[in-house]
Amino acid sequence: MQKELRLKKAKDFALVYRLGRSWADDLLVLKAMPSETEGSNRFGFSASKRTGNAVARNTIKRRTREVVRHATIRKGWDMIFIARREASLADYHQLEASARKLLRRADLLATVPEGEKART
Repeated sequence: MQKELRLKKAKDFALVYRLGRSWADDLLVLKAMPSETEGSNRFGFSASKRTGNAVARNTIKRRTREVVRHATIRKGWDMIFIARREASLADYHQLEASARKLLRRADLLATVPEGEKART
């Protein structure tokens, strides 16, 4: 994922945590708020030590990043995906289903114009 698409600073994460709205299921929590930068999205990924060792945490974040990379998401949002403990037991397809369900509930999946193939 390109650097300009990431939430990097602690203050950016804190702002989304404090002001963002949240949606949750068994594997992930999504926190989202409208972005200050119009026309682009920024993403953050978090997995606490409760989800497992460093290898497990990085695997969860890498898989979730890949799901987001393939999703068609409305522009203009800052989002954080937070892994829950059960996410360490999930495979890619389960994390994909969870992330897409949360994006759908948050109404952040973009509609695809006629004639284009949807990646949902």
